[in-house]
Amino acid sequence: MKNKFFEVLRAGISTTYQDGGRFGLQHFGVAPSGCMDLKSFKIANYLVGNDLNEGVIEFAYQGPLLKLNGGKTKVAIAGNVHFEITNSKNEKIYGECNRSYILNSGDQIDIAATKKSVYGYLAVEGGFDLKPFHNSVSTLTRASIGPNEGKKINIQDKIYYKKDCTDQNNLIETSSYSENNVIRVLKGPQYDFFSEDTQKKFFSTLYKITNLTDRMGMRLEGEFLKNNVSTNIRSEGITKGAIQVPGDGFPIILLADHPTIGGYPKIANVISADYDLLVQKKPSMSISFKLVEISEAESAFQSYEKEIDKMLSKIKKV
Repeated sequence: MKNKFFEVLRAGISTTYQDGGRFGLQHFGVAPSGCMDLKSFKIANYLVGNDLNEGVIEFAYQGPLLKLNGGKTKVAIAGNVHFEITNSKNEKIYGECNRSYILNSGDQIDIAATKKSVYGYLAVEGGFDLKPFHNSVSTLTRASIGPNEGKKINIQDKIYYKKDCTDQNNLIETSSYSENNVIRVLKGPQYDFFSEDTQKKFFSTLYKITNLTDRMGMRLEGEFLKNNVSTNIRSEGITKGAIQVPGDGFPIILLADHPTIGGYPKIANVISADYDLLVQKKPSMSISFKLVEISEAESAFQSYEKEIDKMLSKIKKV
């Protein structure tokens, strides 16, 4: 397959290889990384008949412009994305998200922009030809770990895939994306560092997502959160979704490429079921937080998994 590849004519913004994540290395200082939106990631793989944890291309805001050189492959883009396919006869097809397309040598796919979301996903039938590290092909750019020497995909790179298309049937999945701006959270380990009035303020405030947001974290603007104990703590293990409050009093939500330890107090932690919803919010959008108990968080995650299974079961051939 080394003579059959995608040529990168435009890299796009924050375009990397990702899968479900690289676990078991946090004690060495290596974050799990992995896809930001797990639901869209799984949909992309399912649409081309892959294992649901197969590596894909993740992009933010604007995706790559790719040209297929040699071969024939099936692709699918999941998310809320504007893209076009131009075939070798210079005929354009306006792409639909959450369905698959057959590409032939000479065809180009131009992922112009995400619409009401941040992240989108490109999967190919059989997957990309990538060398895993610790059972994952996720790229952690700040540590230079993963495919492509741990770097973002760049212009003129060659993207190899494992096999030619074998299934001529295209699949389509119709889904809606929630515009809910309420993010459910659990109490953080330093929740009691903040007064009762500050806690109430945290749950009654609309916080605006700032431009200082990437795969590592999301900075928010809103009401100042006063810490009555200490703005610094002894560094301790930290998880995806943790909401830190540094000395300036404005929350930072840690995301997939988070540091593995942190020394800021954590007022709350985003529940797993609402993480996809959170990361697809663009800068300047506003969110609020709702406190839930662990039993509700567990029930919400079970519902989230059932929703994905139900969505995949409705995918049909066309």
